[in-house]
Amino acid sequence: MASVEDHYSNLLAPIYLWMAGGIDAALAQGADEVAQYVPVRTDENVAIDLGAGFGMHSIPLARSGYTVTAIDSSPALLAELRKYSEGLSVRAIEADLLHFRSHVSAPANLVLCMGDTITHVQDQASVERPFRDVANALAPAGRFVVTFRDYTNPPSGEARFIPVRSDADRIHTCFLEETPQCMVVHDLLHERRGTSWSMRVSSYRKLRLSPCWITAALERTGLCAKVESGPRGMLRVTATAA
Repeated sequence: MASVEDHYSNLLAPIYLWMAGGIDAALAQGADEVAQYVPVRTDENVAIDLGAGFGMHSIPLARSGYTVTAIDSSPALLAELRKYSEGLSVRAIEADLLHFRSHVSAPANLVLCMGDTITHVQDQASVERPFRDVANALAPAGRFVVTFRDYTNPPSGEARFIPVRSDADRIHTCFLEETPQCMVVHDLLHERRGTSWSMRVSSYRKLRLSPCWITAALERTGLCAKVESGPRGMLRVTATAA
């Protein structure tokens, strides 16, 4: 079983932009999501993007006038972010999101943790740490937006096999395996090499977090949280500071 970092390094990071449909499609989708989630901009527009990846949300935020600190543990994805954010106010930091607070100082109007990133944390106690740090990092009336997949009622049977993307030279399929505390995610990647195909398989764990637990954990930090349907089959929790 690979760690999250090794799984991304060895399999997902090199194909992540391809999975998202290419940089133009990914940034257009990120811009649409940012337009829905972000608060009205003020004179000080500071954002933190946790699990920023190649910049799907960081770059649209910077284009709209935010100063963005983008945190991710993948050097390959951060290299893509730096490439596509050249000339924009984006600071890319290679770090674990559990330690993001040591890389920011100014209060943030907005903190994002998008995709299914929060489930990469390995236990609930560890999830509460960044939630507390987010609450302390937010400016008055600041907003925290986190999206995630609800694995409390995971798919079963054939629904556990998920086609991610395919083209003439590459097929990416995901298989989910349920355990009491987490989901084991098996990524299968077939790639054409000339006239033959090769297969690579890597597996890692995702924490099973319920929307009720997440909202309660955020409210224990003093934030006011609500859960809604989110993009791409995920849930969205929006939490605001007093």
